[in-house]
Amino acid sequence: MSILVDKNTRVLTQGMTGKTGLFHTLQCRHYANGANCFVAGVTPGKGGQNFEGIPVYDTVKEAREQTGATVSVIYVPPPFAAAAILEAVEAELDLVICITEGIPVHDMINVRYNMKGRKTLLIGPNCPGIITPDEIKIGIMPGHIHRKGRIGVVSRSGTLTYEAVGQLMEVGLGQSTCVGIGGDPVNGLKHVDVMRLFNEDPETEAVIMVGEIGGNDEEVCSRWIRDNMKKPVVGFVAGLTAPRGKRMGHAGAIISGGEGGAPEKLAVMEACGIKVTRNPSEIGKLMKSVL
Repeated sequence: MSILVDKNTRVLTQGMTGKTGLFHTLQCRHYANGANCFVAGVTPGKGGQNFEGIPVYDTVKEAREQTGATVSVIYVPPPFAAAAILEAVEAELDLVICITEGIPVHDMINVRYNMKGRKTLLIGPNCPGIITPDEIKIGIMPGHIHRKGRIGVVSRSGTLTYEAVGQLMEVGLGQSTCVGIGGDPVNGLKHVDVMRLFNEDPETEAVIMVGEIGGNDEEVCSRWIRDNMKKPVVGFVAGLTAPRGKRMGHAGAIISGGEGGAPEKLAVMEACGIKVTRNPSEIGKLMKSVL
């Protein structure tokens, strides 16, 4: 099994006719079952066109009605990305994956407010996306480094997601699903939301959780793991050398007052029973030893 997406998922791309959207849509379409999964593109004013066999529609609602798509991936430029998310929410899609980086925080606060009580889930923004290896990839991650297996991965860092996956492959461990949730201060699914899904997935045996400095999402998830998780979790937090009061990485988070730093997060994770490493090159080996 997998969480959130699989070979039966039907995807539309918002912003597909742009250079970035078209490139990554075609890359995803060439991966595993992508030719069947990517069924539509959406760009206002370009409805009726066709790119590499993928029909383009003016609105998300029209694309959903015509193709049965239930998931959207967004490559819309930052000034318009929040509106694109809300359009997908209004069309009642199951899941929206926003790759766009640099969306204004006040735009995302408005998105969060308008998503309350709605059925749509959001991954991102500023994230690499999600992949269920050998079935479907939705986003910008390199598909060739992934293989089907039983380890779940949830990460705020895109590059460390790839690093963790590469290390898992070196020790012979594949992945059930890898979810890059993004590091923006206002985003969709948090670590704890994805961890709940992995905990319920019978074919996920263990989970890697990669955090970043700033905020308290990792601490919240760690305490949930302590009280609820039935599977082993390996953890790492990026930014161990971040100076206090400074912004580090794409998370754009400020650490101060003894909170939000990597050492503090790792201490909470350890206290909650998570097997942590302070060396990112040891993530795969640690998971192997835990199993």
